[in-house]
This record gives sequence, C-alpha cells and structure tokens, in this order.
Amino acid sequence: MKASKIAYKPVGLLLGATSGMIAAAAFKQAWKMLGHDDDAPDATDQDRTWGEVLIAAAVQGAIFAVVKASVDRAGATTVQRVTGTWPG
Repeated sequence: MKASKIAYKPVGLLLGATSGMIAAAAFKQAWKMLGHDDDAPDATDQDRTWGEVLIAAAVQGAIFAVVKASVDRAGATTVQRVTGTWPG
C-alpha cells in the first residue's frame, strides 16, 4: 500500500464525518426551501404519504452524494498539492 494512501486514511475519516454534518445541514435547509415542514419525514412516519417519504429520501440521498464527492475530491486534491502524489 502506498504511503500517501496510508497517510490519507485519517484525513479521509475526518472528511467523511465533516461531509456528513455539512450534508445534514444542507438537506435541512433544502427541505425547508421546498416548502415542507421543518423536519423531513422518516419512513415510519404514519402521518406522511409515500410520496413525501420517497421525495425526502431522494433529495437527501442526492445531497449527501454530492457533498461527499465534493469533500472527498477536495481532500484528495489538497493531499496531492501537499505531498505531490494522489492518495488513491
């Protein structure tokens, strides 16, 4: 295993946790802007429709994927600038 890949492991873990927090905050704001309640529905919310639950899940999944990819890419790019090698 390359040294840059080993060195990137703790950075990747930290970035993963950070991206989760960023994505959660972004989803909460996006759900408010969509004109729905302050809280997105859970799959087990009896008072919510299938449509609400599935739309919330799709929006949340898309936001999490974009934020995670953005943060991971930025982290890898930064590691390359600092070390001179791509961490992958």
